[in-house]
Amino acid sequence: MIYTVTLNPSIDYIVEVEDFQINSLNRMKQEAKFPGGKGINVSRVLSRIGSGNKALGFIGGFTGSFIESFLQAENVHMDFTHIAEDTRINIKLKTGKETEINGLGPKITEENYQELLAKIDRLASQDTIVLAGSVPPSFPPNFYETVTKRCAQRGVKVVVDTSGPSLMDVVKHRPFLIKPNHHELGDLFSVEIETVKDAAFYAKKLIEAGARNVIVSMAGEGAVLQTEGKTYTAGVPRGNVVNSVGAGDSVVAGFIGKYTKTNDIIQAFKYGIAAGSATAFSTDLCQKQEIEALLPQVHIQQLEEDIK
Repeated sequence: MIYTVTLNPSIDYIVEVEDFQINSLNRMKQEAKFPGGKGINVSRVLSRIGSGNKALGFIGGFTGSFIESFLQAENVHMDFTHIAEDTRINIKLKTGKETEINGLGPKITEENYQELLAKIDRLASQDTIVLAGSVPPSFPPNFYETVTKRCAQRGVKVVVDTSGPSLMDVVKHRPFLIKPNHHELGDLFSVEIETVKDAAFYAKKLIEAGARNVIVSMAGEGAVLQTEGKTYTAGVPRGNVVNSVGAGDSVVAGFIGKYTKTNDIIQAFKYGIAAGSATAFSTDLCQKQEIEALLPQVHIQQLEEDIK
């Protein structure tokens, strides 16, 4: 089973106003509400491609109930830890340009924290856990490292999609996959990642530090997969980008969903890239048929030269 963890989920409330005016009454042109959070996005895509999974994390209040109802309608299995305060609401205002207002995260008690850890500690060697998103300020800053270490000791495959110190802290515990984008990878090493070779060079450093597989997404330039011995690149399919939200999460879902079924790292990489592109070309997260329509356009190449 694949488990996803979303520590600080949200309702993403998307509001479109044609001509927004400050200090005036504005009327929406249209609106939409979706459950937000990187782990939840991964779960939604996994369910759409037929990969069994269960969403873990914290939800509470009427906003948490909305998320549960939404995910239930999409056949996402859940085992959330319920908290006393409401799950936050993030507002995305689209009015020519896009403005975001992110809500404050709810308080997580020590009892809530230990309940989630207990659920994670029940995972076994045949399971995979996806840790995605930032760690709330009220949490121990080494939470991802703690979970990665405890899971790795039991043979659980750990996927980490976060940034900054939290990402570097987990590498030594041999996560199965980490997925920084090129900006996040550059920040880790205080450099600018401008080319595929740059990405491969620094991804290899993460492999040397302990990661088993690294995917570096590079927007329109495609992506790099660095394994413990080989480097692969993938171009992106052609299409109009209309939505960047959830594209990286879709790469993770496509990759781990396909790998769990095939144990084929190259097919998993290809499927992940198609999934990320399908989301980028859609107004919502990708559907299975959209992914499979793009697969013929995804070409994987191995970099032959030694990356030094």
